[in-house]
Amino acid sequence: MTKRRTRIAAAVVSLALLAVAVVATGGSGESRGRPSSPFAWLHASSPPASWTIARTAGGATFSYPPGWTPIKTDPGTASVALLARGGRIDGFLNATPKQGAETLANWSHFRPQHNSDEGDRHERIVASTTDARFRAAHGSCVIDTYTTSKAAYREIACLVVGTRSTAVMVAAAPEALWGRVAPTLERAMSSFVP
Repeated sequence: MTKRRTRIAAAVVSLALLAVAVVATGGSGESRGRPSSPFAWLHASSPPASWTIARTAGGATFSYPPGWTPIKTDPGTASVALLARGGRIDGFLNATPKQGAETLANWSHFRPQHNSDEGDRHERIVASTTDARFRAAHGSCVIDTYTTSKAAYREIACLVVGTRSTAVMVAAAPEALWGRVAPTLERAMSSFVP
């Protein structure tokens, strides 16, 4: 075998091994040393000391940073927003007591249907999990996108079962701002206790 054929054979073998590795990991290996799981950021943790705690009437809590403002939504819920000029919402956090037929098992179907029932369009699931870990709780989560009459949004929505109650936590932002707001939304979601 010539040197050139040997190099070509070695390159083919290397590519084949790489393909086998990608297939074996489901294409979800690590990128730059960070897991590529859509929920890798979810680390149940206490909030930063400078953050404020929001509480629902049923006792569920999450934390939010300075600069975010409590807003009125449905009774019994806790909602805060990052408000821009003109009252535009650049980020939104909401905790709501469980109210319907949602379960950990059906959450990835229930949440998009709920959004559609509220008039949202072009609902698309980006990722889902039934194995989310929260502080003294566990849950099912979806990351989805949808369009309202005002903008296209991306959200993280989790149904979380704790020792005291079951509640829904939602973190959302316009898709155009997601890259800027997502770290705060993810940190707030990680502080959630139902």
